Amino acid sequence: MTDLTRTSPPPEEGRSARKRRAIMEAATELFLRNGYQGTSMDEVATLAAVSKQTVYKQFTDKEQLFSAIIIGATERVGDFTDVVTEFAGTEDLEKDLGELARRYITAVIQPRTLQLRRLLIAEAGRFPAVARDYYQRAPGRTIDAFTETFRKLAGRGLLRIDDPSMAAGHFAWLILAQPMDKAMFFDEELQHTPTDLQRFADEGVRVFLAAYRTSASRS
Repeated sequence: MTDLTRTSPPPEEGRSARKRRAIMEAATELFLRNGYQGTSMDEVATLAAVSKQTVYKQFTDKEQLFSAIIIGATERVGDFTDVVTEFAGTEDLEKDLGELARRYITAVIQPRTLQLRRLLIAEAGRFPAVARDYYQRAPGRTIDAFTETFRKLAGRGLLRIDDPSMAAGHFAWLILAQPMDKAMFFDEELQHTPTDLQRFADEGVRVFLAAYRTSASRS
């Protein structure tokens, strides 16, 4: 007898989702290894262990598959921007800003994230809309969250800021600039130890607070 109360997806839907995930994982590996032009849908199907027809059933063409992978990389950005928003209520500016910076650099400076960024930059001329969408969903969204949070902190008298958007950019790049810049050129040196990342974060916060902290927030 069929259980009409079950909430799990039908078996066919489950298989379809697994195949889609396998295709995206295989395509990501191939795009990162061989580049966009050096990857074929036949190769994706082979590595994903599905038929070519299944690949085209899930994705109309290679362009759509590439776009789905890039946009999929932004899915968890909202989790971090929620943390940024909550930081506006801090009662310990230096301590909490340090923790925020460490979470930020740990989220961004990941080998796969950096490799995808390099791939997208290389293909931005071919996919300007995808590149723009990625920026708006990931770096841009994060900077917007920092901007609004720093505006609120300035309103509370904790930071001295005339241009919250500029301050947000300063904060982000004081933390990310060195490891990010190097990662764009040295693929084999993408790995950073937790100690490395903490140092980048802590030093970035130190310089940021030297520029923007008010005397009232030191007490």
